[in-house]
Amino acid sequence: MPAIIDSHVHLDFTEFDSDRNCVVRRARRNGVEAFVIPGVTRATWPRTRGVCESLEGCFAAWGLHPYFLDQHQPAHLDDLRRWLDRGDAVAVGECGLDFYLKELNPARQTEIFIAQLKLAREFDLPVIIHSRKSVDEVTKQIRQAGVRKGVMHSFNGSLQQAQKLVELGFSFGFGGPVTYPRANKLRTLVKSLPLESLLLETDAPDQPLRGHQGQRNEPARLVDILDAVAELKGQSREQIARVTRQNTVRLFSLPL
Repeated sequence: MPAIIDSHVHLDFTEFDSDRNCVVRRARRNGVEAFVIPGVTRATWPRTRGVCESLEGCFAAWGLHPYFLDQHQPAHLDDLRRWLDRGDAVAVGECGLDFYLKELNPARQTEIFIAQLKLAREFDLPVIIHSRKSVDEVTKQIRQAGVRKGVMHSFNGSLQQAQKLVELGFSFGFGGPVTYPRANKLRTLVKSLPLESLLLETDAPDQPLRGHQGQRNEPARLVDILDAVAELKGQSREQIARVTRQNTVRLFSLPL
């Protein structure tokens, strides 16, 4: 089984509290050697750190996710600076813009996102970006902030939008949605993008794969995403595993 990395998984979420160690063991049996766990709110960062300290091969990022906008306070950006200053984060995130959910104030989202981009540049860290209905605005803010490395998690924009982000040094995370035959636009995008800009991710416990709808997702299923990408790219699973692993290690400077 080739070694692969889950570049985006929420192992710290309460959905895994009852069997987290078993979940990780199943993933390792399927070749998953490491896990990047993005933080989503100030309140959950200590939990994320605890998981990463207790499980080998888990790496944390700190960020303020737009979905939890009502939980974020101005002081949390000061806290984010202090947490980044400790030097154990592999990225800033999960951060970004979600214009799909109308109840999330766009102006406030953008303010918090810009602040996190500035911190990423200051600490020379990549960003893990959540973007829904906001790719052009996200790209604009990345360019203005001068951030030159990061990943667009669960990217679902156009090829033209992706090419602009590639020029800015960004990669793209693909997960469960690529396993659905009806996801024609997404699967065509995976075929079209250079392998050197792709990362594999599960976003577990969310984004269940085809055949597992309604179930809790878990990182052991990353191997099925690997196989789907290999089929779409017309390359061996070993080649896809090797290059996406290299991409992930390089982006996050993982000590592997």
